[in-house]
Amino acid sequence: MEKREDLRNIAIIAHVDHGKTTLVDAMLKQSGVFRENEQVKDRIMDSGDIERERGITILSKNTSIRYKNTKINIIDTPGHADFGGEVERVLKMVDGVLLLVDAFEGPMPQTKFVLKKAFDLNLKVIVLINKIDRPDARPEEVINEVLDLFIELGAGEDALDAPFVFTSGKRGLASLDEKLGDSMEILFKTIIENIPAPTGEENKPLQLLISSIDYNDYVGKIGIGKIERGRIFKNENVLLLNREKPDMQRKVKIANLYEFDGLDRVEIEEAKFGAIVAVSGIDDINIGDTICDEQMPEALEFVKISQPTIAMNFSVNDSPFAGTEGKFITTRQIRNRLFKELQTDVSLRVEETMSTDSFKVSGRGELHLGVLIENMRREGFEFQVSKPEVLFDEKDGKLTEPMEKVFVDVSNEYLGSVIDKLGRRRGELLAITEPIGGYAKAEFLIPARGLIGYRQEFLTDTKGEGILNTEFAGYDYYKGDIPSRIDGSIISFDSGVATAYGLNNAQERGQLFIEPGTKVYEGMVIGSSAKGLDVEVSVTKEKKLSNVRASGSDDAIRLVPPIKMSLEEALDFIEEDELIEVTPESIRIRKNILNNQKRHKAKKKN
Repeated sequence: MEKREDLRNIAIIAHVDHGKTTLVDAMLKQSGVFRENEQVKDRIMDSGDIERERGITILSKNTSIRYKNTKINIIDTPGHADFGGEVERVLKMVDGVLLLVDAFEGPMPQTKFVLKKAFDLNLKVIVLINKIDRPDARPEEVINEVLDLFIELGAGEDALDAPFVFTSGKRGLASLDEKLGDSMEILFKTIIENIPAPTGEENKPLQLLISSIDYNDYVGKIGIGKIERGRIFKNENVLLLNREKPDMQRKVKIANLYEFDGLDRVEIEEAKFGAIVAVSGIDDINIGDTICDEQMPEALEFVKISQPTIAMNFSVNDSPFAGTEGKFITTRQIRNRLFKELQTDVSLRVEETMSTDSFKVSGRGELHLGVLIENMRREGFEFQVSKPEVLFDEKDGKLTEPMEKVFVDVSNEYLGSVIDKLGRRRGELLAITEPIGGYAKAEFLIPARGLIGYRQEFLTDTKGEGILNTEFAGYDYYKGDIPSRIDGSIISFDSGVATAYGLNNAQERGQLFIEPGTKVYEGMVIGSSAKGLDVEVSVTKEKKLSNVRASGSDDAIRLVPPIKMSLEEALDFIEEDELIEVTPESIRIRKNILNNQKRHKAKKKN
C-alpha cells in the first residue's frame, strides 16, 4: 500500500452552535485562500439562507486548504440530529475527524452520535476545545467529560491518547495549552502529524465511492467521493455499480472531473487514490454507487443511512386564497420540486398517494421537513402540509414506534415542570446529573410522537432558556396513547377582512394569531381557544353606527398583541383535522374541511 503524504482528509464534527463553521472560516483565511484585502463574510460555509439565519449547518460542505506542501481536504458536517444522514456518509471519505467541543458546554448529544460513527470507522480523532476565551470556560472539566465519553463509547487506547488543541475560532487562535497562541499554525501542524495520510494503490484498477450528491442546472447531478484505488481521468469510460443492487452494472462516461480548492470546484484532467473529487455526466448517479474500472467490477460497501421517522402530506393549495401569492402552484411543479430534492437528500422519501394532488414526504424529524418547506416557500412555491405523523413498524406481530433520547439542560426551577410534561407524553426519565451553577441536565427516553408539538411548550415552560436535544434511539414496542394538545381552535365563521371590533369580541375566547386588516376566509384558524373546544367567530363584523351613545362605548378598543406563528410553531400547533397553507408571503392554519356545516356533519359521522 502506498501513502499520499501530500494529502490529508478530515471532517469536523460538533454540536449545533459550538463554532465549527466559524473555525473553518479562520482556517481558510490563515491558509491564504483569500487575498489580504479581500472582504469575506462570516460563516462562509453556511451558504444557504436558512443556514445563515438559524446559525446551523444542514448540508455537508467540501473545501480545502494548503499548509506548506500538504493539501488538507475539510468536510464541514451537520451538527443537528435531523441531518444525521449527511454525517454518516461523509465520514466514509475521511481518515480522521476534528471533534469540536465548546469550552463551557462540553460534549453534547449530537457529538456523541457522530463520534460513535467515527469510532465505528476507526477514524483518528483530534479534540478541539473551542471558545477557550469564554469568561465561563471550564477546560479541565470538559477534557474529563470528553474522555468519559470516549470510554462510554468503547473507544480504544489510541483514541484515549487523542491530542487536545485549545482554540478560539472567532479570533483565529490555537495552542496546545490554555494560553492561546497568535495564529492557527499549531492546529495545522497537529492535523499533519496526527491524521493518517490516505493509503491506496495507484497502479490498481479504479474504485471511487460516491458519498455525496450535488446538483447543478447546467451539468445535472454531480457525484462527490473519495478515490479508494487507482486513478480517474476526464472523459474516461467506467462502470457504475452498487453493493446493495447486485444486478446493476452500467457503462458510463466521466464528462467532467473536479477537485476542491479553497471554496471553489476546479476542473482537472486526472486524480489518483486518496483524493476527494467530483464527477459529472452520469445522470442517475446515486449515493452509495461505486465508479470502477471496466476490467474489474468491484462495488464498495457503504454506510447504511438512518431511516425516516416522521411523515407529512404535501398537497396543492385549495384554499380561497390559492394562487394569489405563489409562483409555483400546480401538482406537477410541486411533484418535480420534491423529486428533485431526493437527488441530494439521502434521508428523505417521497411517495405518491391515492390523491393525485398530494404526496407523502418522510424525513428524520420536524426540523428536517421544516427546512424543506421553508426552502420551497422562499423559492416561490405555494402548497399545503398536514400534521406530522410518526412512522410505525411491526415486530413479532406487535406495533413498534421510533424512540428518541431527549437531553434537556434547564434551570433547576423549571426541571419539575419538564419532567411532568415529558412524563405525560410517555417519556421515561433515565438520568439527572448534579446541577452546575443552578442548571441541571436530564436524560429521557420518549416516543418520537411525544415530541411533536412539545418544543414550543418547552421554550415557554423554561422562559426561553432551556436547551433540548434529541438522538434517535431505534424502535421499541408501542408505548400507549398520548394526550393531544389542550387548546382548541378559534375559527373564522366567514370571509372578508378582520376588523378591530370583530377581533375584540374574538379575543375573549382565547389568544389570537391575526391583527386588524388581515384577510380571512371561512374555516381559517385565527387563534387558540383556552377552553379546549373549537369555536367559530365572525372577525369581519363592523360596529353598527348609532345616534345613541352608551356609557364607555367610545373607549378605544384594546387588542392583545397576536401570536405570530412561525412554521415550526404552526407544525407543533395543528391537529389532524387541520392543514398549514404555506406561501412565499404567509403561513396560515386552516381546517381541512373549510365549510362550517360540512365540518359539523363530518364530526357527527365520526
